[in-house]
Amino acid sequence: MMIPRVKICCISSLEEARLAVRYGASALGLVGKMPSGPGVIEDSLIKTIADHIPPAVASFLLTSEVRAESILEHHYLTHTNTLQLVDYLNVETYEQLHGELPWIKLVQVIHVIDEEDIRRAKMVEPYVDALLLDSGNPNLKVKVLGGTGNIHNWTISRKIRDEVNIPVFLAGGLHAGNVREAIETVEPYGLDLCSGVRTNGKLDEEKLEAFFSAVYGVFFDK
Repeated sequence: MMIPRVKICCISSLEEARLAVRYGASALGLVGKMPSGPGVIEDSLIKTIADHIPPAVASFLLTSEVRAESILEHHYLTHTNTLQLVDYLNVETYEQLHGELPWIKLVQVIHVIDEEDIRRAKMVEPYVDALLLDSGNPNLKVKVLGGTGNIHNWTISRKIRDEVNIPVFLAGGLHAGNVREAIETVEPYGLDLCSGVRTNGKLDEEKLEAFFSAVYGVFFDK
C-alpha cells in the first residue's frame, strides 16, 4: 500500500492554493459553476490560480458541463491541466475531449450510491485517466455533484478500486479522524477533501496539518 496523493478541493484564492501546497497537496480542485454545493469561483480566478500552481501540482477544473463543446469552452477559459467531470457523459464526448485535448487528463466522478456504480465505473474506465469516488447524487431534481461532506459506502468504493486498472481517488466526508480507516478500507491512489480541512468555509491551517499528519501516520506510526 502506497501513501495516497492528497487533493485539496474548493480552493478559493491564491493564498489557499499556496497554503495547501505548503502542507503537501499533490493537486488542487477549482470549482466552476455548479447546480449546488460549495466552493464555486469565477472562471477568471480559476485561471489565475491555475497559472500560479507549481509545475508538480495538478490543477483540477471541476466542471458540470456534459456537452463536449461546453466542456472545451470551460477548459479554454481556465487552462487547468486536469478536467474533473462531475456529471456523467456519453462515450462520444470522452472521445471528443481526448481528440481535442490529448495533453489534458480526464477524471470522472462516480457518485457512489449502490452496487450499480461498480458497473458504471467499469464502463467509464477505458475513456478516462482516473476515477474519483464521491458522495453526490446526480439523480435528484437539483443535482448534487460533490461537496456534500458526507461519507458513502466504502465497501462499494473498495470493490470499484479492486475492479478497475486506473487510479482511484476517494472523496466524501474525509477528515483527520477517519482518514486512517478510509485508507485501510479502500487503499485509494488519492484522497480528495474540501470541508474536512475548512472552518466557516475557509481553509484551516490546523486542520490541514492534522489531516496530513494523520495520513502519514498510517504509514510511519508503527
